[in-house]
Amino acid sequence: MTFAVIKTGGKQYKVAEGDVLRVEKLEQTQGESIDLDSVLLVVDGEKVLVGKPVVDGAKVSVKVIEEGKGDKKMVFRYKSKTRQHKKKGHRQPYTKIQITKITLS
Repeated sequence: MTFAVIKTGGKQYKVAEGDVLRVEKLEQTQGESIDLDSVLLVVDGEKVLVGKPVVDGAKVSVKVIEEGKGDKKMVFRYKSKTRQHKKKGHRQPYTKIQITKITLS
């Protein structure tokens, strides 16, 4: 089984071919294919390649499935005895991607 650890949006994800996951918003639009170069680890059966900090020549090809916003999170600030409160909502943008291929050079 082949899998890799990639870094995108300040977070790290363990991915294999065919996986679908949500990552922080990318600049690409729906239907585009891109290559992610920040591959930190690649495991291909018994062969393990660890990057320092990234694996040279490794790429993960992904296809953008959709873009959207996550569920609303409520932010509520309150100060007691002063009648001060502030209520605000936030929806984090995301990009849903599918891993198409993990390649080594």
